[in-house]
Amino acid sequence: MALTSPLPSPGDLGPMAFETIRRERERLIALLLTTPDPVLDEVASLGIVTEEEYEALEKLSEPRERIRRLLIKIQRKGEHGCEQFLECLQSLFPDFLPDLQPPARRCVTRTNDAENPESGTSSKKNEAENPQDAVTLGKNELENPGGATSLEKNDLENPETALPHEENDLGNSDGSPSSGKIDPQNSEDATSSEKNDPEKLEEPEKAEAVLSSGKGLVTPNSATTPIKNEPENSENALPSKNDPESPGGARSSEKDAAAVSSERADFKGSGNIPSHGEGKTAEGKGNIEDGVTPDSDVSMPESRAETPGVAMSVERSRAETRGDAVSVDRSGSEVPETFPNKFHAGRRGALKTVLSKLRLKKFRNQKLRLRDLLQISPECLKDSTPYTFGDLPWHFLRKLMALNGTARSTSLWQGASDEDTSEDEEGGMRGVVFSLREDNSRASLHPLDVLCAVLICSDSFLQQEILSKMSMCQFALPLLLPALNTSKCTLMLWAMRDIVRKWRPHSLAQSRGFREESLVLTSMPTVSFVRMGSCSFSKSKLLNEVLSPSQQHHDFFIHRDMDSGNVPREIADGLVEISWYFPAGRENLDLFPEPIAVTNLRGDIESQWLQFSFLTEISSAVFILTESISEREYMLLSSLQGSATKYYFILNNQSGKAKETVGLLNILAPLLDMKKSQLLVKEQSNNSAELVKKLQSTLQGIITSSPKSMSIQNMAVTARELGIQVEEDSRECRTALEHIKEITAEIQDVAKYKREMLRLQGDLWKSLAEVEKELCRMKGQWDVPLEDYRSQLRQRWLELRRQQNQCDLTSGMVKFISGIGQLRPAEKHHFLKWMKFHLDHIARGNLSRLRTEYKEKCCALGDDAQQLAELDELICASSLGVEHFMRELGQFYEAECSMVKEGNMGNIQRQFIHLPGIAADLMLEGFPMELIDGDASNIPLQWVTDVLTELHAKLGGRSRMLVLTVLGVQSTGKSTLLNTMFGLQFAVSSGRCTRGAFMSLIKVAENFRQDLGCDFILVIDTEGLKAPELAKLEDSYEHDNELATLVIGLSDITIVNMAMENATEMKDVLQIVVHSFLRMEEIGHKPNCQFVHQNVSDVSAYEQNMRDRKHLLEQLDEMTKAAARMEKQSREMKFSDIMDYDPEKHSWYIPGLWHGVPPMAPVNMGYSESVCELKKYLFEFMRNRSPRRAPKDIPQFIKWVGSLWNAVKHENFIFSFRNSLVAEAYTQLSVMYAVWEWDFRKEMHLWMSKAETTIQNESPDDLGPDTFEKLRLEVHQMLHSGEQKMQQSLQSYFESGTGNLHLVEKYREDFLQSVTFLRHELESYLLCKSEEAIRIQKGRSKIDHLQARYMKTIEGKVNRLLQDCRERDKELKLTELQREFAKMWKETLAELPLESLPLRQIHKDIHYQLCKDLENRGSLVKQMLHKAQSLLTYQSKPICMKKEYMDLAWYKVPMELITQQCWHELEEFTKSLVEECRRYVRQKVHSQGDYDQTYCRELLWMINERLQEKIIGKMSTSASFEVDLKLHILGEAASAFQKMHEDFLKKNDPQHRLEELRPQYFSTFRDVYYEKDACQKRAFDFCDRCLRPALWEYMKKRLGIEIVDNFLSSGECIEYGSRSFFQFTVQKKLLEEMDFSNYVKYINNYEVFIKSWIQTRLFEHYRETGGLKELERVVLATIMKKIQNTLESSECQDALTVSEFLDHFCQVMCKELVISKDSLEVILFKNTASVRQFSADINTFLPQVEEGTLSEWEELSREMVFTQLQFKPQDEIFKRVFGCGKQCPFCNVPCEAGGSDHKEHFASVHRPQGLGRYKDETSKRLIYSLCSSDVVSSLLFRNLHTAFQWHPYKDYRQFYPTWRIQPDPSINASDYWKFIFKKFNHQFAKEYKADPADLPTEWKKITKKQALQSIQEAFNIE
Repeated sequence: MALTSPLPSPGDLGPMAFETIRRERERLIALLLTTPDPVLDEVASLGIVTEEEYEALEKLSEPRERIRRLLIKIQRKGEHGCEQFLECLQSLFPDFLPDLQPPARRCVTRTNDAENPESGTSSKKNEAENPQDAVTLGKNELENPGGATSLEKNDLENPETALPHEENDLGNSDGSPSSGKIDPQNSEDATSSEKNDPEKLEEPEKAEAVLSSGKGLVTPNSATTPIKNEPENSENALPSKNDPESPGGARSSEKDAAAVSSERADFKGSGNIPSHGEGKTAEGKGNIEDGVTPDSDVSMPESRAETPGVAMSVERSRAETRGDAVSVDRSGSEVPETFPNKFHAGRRGALKTVLSKLRLKKFRNQKLRLRDLLQISPECLKDSTPYTFGDLPWHFLRKLMALNGTARSTSLWQGASDEDTSEDEEGGMRGVVFSLREDNSRASLHPLDVLCAVLICSDSFLQQEILSKMSMCQFALPLLLPALNTSKCTLMLWAMRDIVRKWRPHSLAQSRGFREESLVLTSMPTVSFVRMGSCSFSKSKLLNEVLSPSQQHHDFFIHRDMDSGNVPREIADGLVEISWYFPAGRENLDLFPEPIAVTNLRGDIESQWLQFSFLTEISSAVFILTESISEREYMLLSSLQGSATKYYFILNNQSGKAKETVGLLNILAPLLDMKKSQLLVKEQSNNSAELVKKLQSTLQGIITSSPKSMSIQNMAVTARELGIQVEEDSRECRTALEHIKEITAEIQDVAKYKREMLRLQGDLWKSLAEVEKELCRMKGQWDVPLEDYRSQLRQRWLELRRQQNQCDLTSGMVKFISGIGQLRPAEKHHFLKWMKFHLDHIARGNLSRLRTEYKEKCCALGDDAQQLAELDELICASSLGVEHFMRELGQFYEAECSMVKEGNMGNIQRQFIHLPGIAADLMLEGFPMELIDGDASNIPLQWVTDVLTELHAKLGGRSRMLVLTVLGVQSTGKSTLLNTMFGLQFAVSSGRCTRGAFMSLIKVAENFRQDLGCDFILVIDTEGLKAPELAKLEDSYEHDNELATLVIGLSDITIVNMAMENATEMKDVLQIVVHSFLRMEEIGHKPNCQFVHQNVSDVSAYEQNMRDRKHLLEQLDEMTKAAARMEKQSREMKFSDIMDYDPEKHSWYIPGLWHGVPPMAPVNMGYSESVCELKKYLFEFMRNRSPRRAPKDIPQFIKWVGSLWNAVKHENFIFSFRNSLVAEAYTQLSVMYAVWEWDFRKEMHLWMSKAETTIQNESPDDLGPDTFEKLRLEVHQMLHSGEQKMQQSLQSYFESGTGNLHLVEKYREDFLQSVTFLRHELESYLLCKSEEAIRIQKGRSKIDHLQARYMKTIEGKVNRLLQDCRERDKELKLTELQREFAKMWKETLAELPLESLPLRQIHKDIHYQLCKDLENRGSLVKQMLHKAQSLLTYQSKPICMKKEYMDLAWYKVPMELITQQCWHELEEFTKSLVEECRRYVRQKVHSQGDYDQTYCRELLWMINERLQEKIIGKMSTSASFEVDLKLHILGEAASAFQKMHEDFLKKNDPQHRLEELRPQYFSTFRDVYYEKDACQKRAFDFCDRCLRPALWEYMKKRLGIEIVDNFLSSGECIEYGSRSFFQFTVQKKLLEEMDFSNYVKYINNYEVFIKSWIQTRLFEHYRETGGLKELERVVLATIMKKIQNTLESSECQDALTVSEFLDHFCQVMCKELVISKDSLEVILFKNTASVRQFSADINTFLPQVEEGTLSEWEELSREMVFTQLQFKPQDEIFKRVFGCGKQCPFCNVPCEAGGSDHKEHFASVHRPQGLGRYKDETSKRLIYSLCSSDVVSSLLFRNLHTAFQWHPYKDYRQFYPTWRIQPDPSINASDYWKFIFKKFNHQFAKEYKADPADLPTEWKKITKKQALQSIQEAFNIE
C-alpha cells in the first residue's frame, strides 16, 4: 500500500534553495568535484542548463572552475532552477546531507500535487474507494504493471508534462533508477524508491487500480471506468515497467544516466526480471506473461508528451472532469503551457547516451558529411566487424554504401564483453561497474537506434545517400523520425528525393511498358500498421511475409527474430517506417497489381498518438494489431469516429481475452463504420501463413477499391498541418528551390529548351569539335595545299568561337550562374541537388512520352524510316542534366579564352574568369565533373585545364592522384560498380546511360596518404563501348577506340567490366582495349588492368573458369600480336608486355546486382561482398605499387590529358603520341645521362693525359711489346668499372621514383646501349691514343740515342777544356773563357758525325697507298690515276661537282626532275666527308709526332665507309667521282702531313738540339772554372729549363678538361644539359638576333654552325665572367702543390746525390710532367751541390716559376688559349649537344634523342620543308608545308630514297625507319619557323635559287612573341 503524509506548511520549508546553494557553496564544490562530468551531463539532459551553456562549461579544463561557474549559472536561473538543481543532486548522491537537500525533500509526502496541499491527502481508504483517483508515486511506476502517476500542478495544467518527472528525479529520461537510493520524501519527484517503500515489495498494487498504463497517460482525473472483471484478468494489465519487453523494462545500467527505451523482447514463460537499478526483483509471477510484446514494437515514455491522455479534444467532457484546461492542437497533442518541457529533456538525455555509446556526440551539431564518409582511410582495408558500440555507425554506413544486406546488423564481435563497456566520450566510466545478467543476449544496440542516431548526426545530403542505398537494399525507410533533438518528429521528405523506382503495373503488362518516377512524387495507396497494447506476435515480421513472394522472402522491416532485433530500443520508439511493393507486370508472380506503400509505427499508438494521427490522415487503411482492448483503449479508438480512413483489426486469439475484445469491437464497429471483413483473427490452431494470405487478399481488395492515393510530397502537407516538422522546410532548401523553380519553369520541351537556352553546345560545339579533329586529321584537304587548308580550318574555328562569344547568356544560364555563384555553400549544394531532381523528372517525362510515341509510330508507320529517325534523334536529345548547364559554362569560358588569346578581348573585359573556381569547388564537394562531352565526343581542354588548375590551387598544391577508370560494354553496370565501391554518385537511373566520361575526386585520409602515395583518387566513369545508338555510325569503332585509348592512357588502374563469362563474346571490346594498352606501352605508360566478369554467381566460377582465363590470355596474346602488326610494331609482343596483368590475381567474378526479379529484388549480398573484395585488393595494390610509379599531381594530369587528347585527335596514336610529361621525364633523363657521361669521359681523359705523360717520360728502349698490353689491360679494367658505374647510376635513377620515370621506361634500354656504345668509343680512343703515344716515343729512339752520344762527347770535350784552362799560368777572363769554349764547341760539332732523319716525300707514299686501294677497280680507274697530277696540286683546288659524277641512267623518271636534288645531295655529302677527313688530319698534325703510313690507310678507310652509305648507293655515283674525291682529300692531307713531317725533323735535328744546350754547358763550365757555388744557379736552371716547359705542357693537356668541367657546372649548364634545351637556346638567340645568314648556316651547315656557336659562347662566357684566369690559376696551383709535396718528401730529402734526388722527383712526377732529359743531363753535369740546399733553392724559385707560367698564359688571348689546348673544350661540348648528328629527311631539323646509340631519331619542332631547299617541281616556289603535318595527311612525296616514286607521307617510316616524326601537339607548335619563313621568305628564295613561297595569310599574323612562345611550349620550357 502507498503511504501518505501531510505536506508541511510553508513555514516549515526552511531556507530557500537559492540561499542553500549560496550558503553551502564550498561544500557543494567539494562534493561535486568527485564526479564533475556526470553532474554536468545530468543538468544538461534535464534542461536546467542550455546546450550552449553546457558546451561552454565542457570546454573548461579545470574541474573546479567548471563546477564554480555551473553554480553561478544555476543561481542566475532563480529559485526554481536552484530547486531543480538540488533535486538533481539528490538523485545523483544518495548520501546527500539533509541540510543540503531542497526544501521539499525534508518532508515525506504522498499526494496528487506536491505543490498544492489544498488538493487534500489520500488515505488508504480513499485509494480503495476511488481507485481511479489514486495516484501512486515513486517506484510503483517502475514496478507495478499499472503503476499510477502522481502529478504536480504544472502537470495538471500541461498534459505534455503530466507524467512523473522521471528524468529530473531519476536522472534517466526513461525513469530508470539512479545509481543511489531515492528519497521517498520528495513529493516533487513524484516517485518513491523501491528501497524506501518496503510495502511495495510485499503488496504490489492491484491491476484494477491501474488507470494509467506504463506506455501512456490516461486522463488525469481518471474518468475512465474500469471493466468490471478486469481485476480477475491479469492479462489485461499493462506490462510491468521492469518487464524487459515493456516500455520501462530492461533498463540499461545507470551509468548511462539516461533512459533506455526498449523494444520488448520475445519472452515466453515466467520468472523474475532483475531491476538493473538496484538489482532487485520486479514483480511476482505472471508479470512476464502479461508483458509479452510483439516483435520489437516497444513503446517508451517519450511519447507521453504527444499523447492527449485518453481524452482528445473531441471528448471535451473528459478534459472538463479534471477541472484544468488543456490546450489541444489538431494532432491531439496538448500544447505545453509550462517550462521547461521535461519530456523533451528526457529524450535528449536518452539520445545523448546513445550518441555517447556510438561515439557520435561530436556530430550532433557539426553533422557528418558524405565526403567524410567516402574518404579513403586505413579502415577501408580492415575487416568491418564491429568490436565496440563506437564501431556500429561506421559499420552500418560502410556496409550500406557497399549495398550490403547485413548493414543493419548491430551485434558486436563475440569476443567482446557481453556488457556495455562503452566509455563516455568525455572520459571515465559512469555508474555501476559490475552487474549480473540473466539473459543470454550479446551486447548490442537495436538497429533502429543506430539508424536514428546516424540520421540525426548526418547532414541532409548524407541522409539522402543513406536512404537511397537503403532503398536499393529494399530496407524499410524512415518516414517519420522521432522527436529526439527536436520538439516534434520529422518527415524525411528531402532524404527520399533521390530515389527513383521503375515498375510495370498490370495495366501496362500487355504493352510491356513501364513507369519510372521519383518515389516522393509517385501517388499510391498507403496502408499503415500499428500496434495497440501488447502483442505476442511480431507485426514487422508479419509485414515482411506479406510483402515477400512465397519463394523470395526478404526482411524489409527489422523484427525481433533478426540480428539484434530483440535488443530493447532506446530512442527509436515513435519511428514510422515505410516500404513499398512494386509490381513487375507478371500476374502469376506479383502480389499486388499496382504499387502500394506500407508504413509501420514503432511503439504503441497510445504512446505515439501524433504519429498515429498522421498515419490516419495519409492512409487508405490502418491495420491495428492487438491482443485485447481495454475500456481505456476503447475510448481512444472511439475518438476516431468520423475518420475517412478504414480501420482493420488484427486480433491474436491466444491471450484468452478474445471474447471481451470482440465485444468491444462490436460496440466500436458502428462508430468506425467497420464491416466483418475488417477483423482478421489469428487463431491458435493456425500458423502465420494463413494470416498472411488473408492479409494479402485484404490488401488486394483495398487496392482494387479505388482507395485514396497520396505521394510522399503530399504527405508533407498533412504533416505540416499536424505540426510535424518537414526537413525540406529548412531555409537553405527553400531558397535553393525558389531558384530552381525559376529555371525549370521555362522547360517544357527538353530538346527545344536545349536549342534555345543552351545554344553554345548545340551545332556550334559539334562543329567546333569536328574542326578541331579535322585540323589534326586533314581528311577533307583534297587538292588544297596543306597549310592553306589548315589556315582555312583555323579561320573556321575562330569564327565558330567568335559566334559562341557573341551569344548572350540566356535567362536560364543567368539564373544557373547566379545559383552556383552567389548562393552560400549549403544553399548551392541544395541548388544542384534540386536541379538534378527537377531536370531528371522533366527528362523522364519527355522520354516516356517520346518512347510511347515511337512505339505507336513503329506500329503505324511500319518502314517509314525518316519519321522514326527524327523521333530517335529527339529521344537522344531529350536527356537534360546539370552536366549540360556546366557544359554550357565551359563553352562560354572557352569562347572567351579564345578571344583573349587572339587579342580580340582584354583580360579586364572577361566575364567568366571566375567560373573554373566554382567548378573546382563542386569537384571538392564530390560532384562529378564532365571530362569528355559524350554528345560532341570532345574535350573542352581549356575549361578542363583551368578547372583542374583552380582545384590544384585550392588544395594548396597537394594534389597527387591515382587515377582509376572503368571500361566496358554499355549497360554492364560500370557506374553502379564504381558507386558501390566508392560511394560515388555517378548517374545510373536518370533514364539514360552515361555519355562521355565523368571524373569524381575522392579524398585520401591524412593518415593513409603515405601508404597509398597519393592525396586523392580520381575515379573516371565512361560511356559504354559498343553502344547501340552509335553502332549504325561508320566511325563507331573509331569512337570506341578513341575513348578507350584516352581513359586507359589517363588511368593507373583500369577496370575492364564485362557482363559475361565467355571471352568469345567480348572479342570486339578486348580488341579495342588491347590496341589502347599497346599505345600506352609505347609511351612507357603501363597501367594495371582488372578484368571484372559480372553476372557470374556460381561459387565454382573461379575454378571453373581457369581454362577460360587461360584461353582468354591466349586470345589476348593473339590480339596483341595482331594489334602490334596493325600499329606497325616490329617486335614480338605478348599481352603481359603491354600491361600489368596476372590472370589469377586480376580476374574477378561478381554475381549479378539483384537478388531476384526487380523491382522488388534487393541487392545481391554476393555482389556487395565481391565488390568489397575488389576494392580492398585495389587499395592493397596501390599500397604495394612500385615506388618509382610516382602518382601524377594535377598539373601533370593536365599535361597528360592535353597530350593524350592531341594524340587521339591525330588518330595515328602510337607513333604520334607526344606528351609534355614524357618529354620532361626524357629531358631530365638526358640531362642526368649527360652528367654521368661527362664524369666517365673526364675520368678517361685524365687517365689518358697521365698515361701519355708516362709514356713520354719512358726511355724508348723500355717500351717493349708488353707495354701496350699492360695499358690495354688497364684500359679495359677502367672502362669496365666506369661502364658499371654508369649502368648503376642509370638503374638507381630509374628506381629513385623521380617524377614520371615510368613513362620513359622504354628508353632505358636505349640509354644502356648508349653506355655500352660510349665504352666502345672511349676504348677505341684510349687504345689508339696509347698506341700512337708509344709509336711516337719509339720513333724518337734513334734520335735520343744519337743525342745521348753527342752529349757525352761534348761533356768530355768540356772536361778537357776545363782541365786545360786550369793548367794555364794565369786565370782566364770571362771573354777569354767564352772564346775558348766557342772554339771547342765549333770543333766538336765539326768532328761529330751529326746524322739527321731522312726527309721523306709523303705525297708519294700517299699516292702509292691510293693506287693500292684502287688497284682492283678496273683499267678506267687506273687510267684516271695515271693522268692525275701530283697530289700536292690538289691542296688548293676545291672539289667541283661534275655531271659525270652521277649515274642517273637507271631512274625511270624524266632527268630534270631528279638532277637538281641528286646534285644537292651529292654536294652536301661531299662537304660532309671532306670536313670529316680534315678533322682527322688536324688531329694527327696536332699530336706533333711524325707521319705514319697508318694515317693514310685510316683516311682511305673512312672515305670507303662513307661511300658505302645508302644515299650514295641510291645515287649510283660514277667511278670518276670516287677517284676525284680521294685525290682531293688525300692531296690536302698529303700537304698537311708533309709539313707535319718536316716540322718533326726540324724539331728533332741533332745540331739544333745541341745548340739549345750550349748556354747551359757554358754556364756549368764557367762556374766550375771560377769555382763558384753553382747550386742556386743549377736550381734556377732546373726550374726554368725543366719545370717551366713541363708545366706549360701540363696546362695544355689539363686546362681543356677543366674548362669543360667548369663550363658545364656554371649557370650555362642547363643550356647544354640536353639536346632539347640546347636547341631551344640556339633558336631563341637566333630569334633575338634575326640575322638571316645565321639562319642559313644553322639550317644548311648545322655542324659547322654549332661548333662555331659553342666556341663563341665559350669565349663570351669567359670574357663576361673573367673565370678563365682563375681557372688557369687553380689548375696550375694543383700541380705546383704536388711538386712542392714531392720536393719535401722524405725520399727526396734523404737522397745522397742531386742525381738521386732528381731521379726520384722525376719518378714521382712521371704521370704529371714531361721533364726534358737533355736539360736534366746538363743540370747534373758537374753538379756536386748538397741535396738539401738544392731542394731548398728549387723551392725558392717555385713561386717565380708559377707566376711566370701564369703570366705567359695570361698574355695569350682567349682565342689563343683555346688553340693551345690539346683537349678542345668546344669539341667535347659539341659532342654533348650534337648527338648522333642525324637530320630529318624532309626538313633537315637535327635529332634531339639522348644518348649516343638510340634506336629512333626525333625532334620537338619540325620546319617548313622549303627551309630545307624543297621547292615545287612545277612552280619552283619554295614549299611551305611541314613534315609534322604531312605525316598525318593524305599527301604523297618522292625523292631520292623512294627512287622518285610517289609514296604516302603516312608511310614515311618505310624509307626512314629510324625517324619518328610526331604531329604538332597544337596549332601553334610550329609558329617559330612559320614566323622565320614569313620574315625571310624572299631571302631564302634567293639563297636557294627558287621563287618565294606563297604563304598562308595566317602565317603573316604570327608575331615574334608568339614565335618565342611556340618553342617554349614545344621544348617544354616554363
